[in-house]
Amino acid sequence: MLNENIKTIRKSKGLSQEELAIKLSVVRQTISKWEQGLSVPDADMLISISEVFEIPVSTLLGETVVERKADDLRVIAEKLEVINLQLAHEKAVRQKVIHWFFVLLCVIIAAVFAILKALNSPYLGWDYSHPETAAAGVLFHAFEWLFIRIAPFALIGAIVGACFTRKKV
Repeated sequence: MLNENIKTIRKSKGLSQEELAIKLSVVRQTISKWEQGLSVPDADMLISISEVFEIPVSTLLGETVVERKADDLRVIAEKLEVINLQLAHEKAVRQKVIHWFFVLLCVIIAAVFAILKALNSPYLGWDYSHPETAAAGVLFHAFEWLFIRIAPFALIGAIVGACFTRKKV
């Protein structure tokens, strides 16, 4: 029984006799003798085997371990389906976040354009002779100059991005 369990569990874990021997620091022939029932591992080695197989010692010593059946494959398929659904949900959430980022970017650009229009571009008539207002004027002028040149491209990109990331019905 022990010999059959060692062999069955080793194969189910995808280990060769050589790989198991390396993990247990024994020679391959020792594994072969255990699996043929010609010898048995001592108590310390049983503990080492159970640690390598990640099973309790009682399972090694207990009833015969059966190999995987079609039901096990069905369980694995169900788990993979759940994982697949979780990944699809994460992708949908990520796409939704990106879509709303692009929509928000469009709104912000439009709002800044509206504010600049309402202010009638004061930087062209700004009085730079007063040191207190000169720094603010330079900063406002630099912002508006940069915004006016970059914003149209950013707006077009945001509109295109929002269109491509919207949810298809």
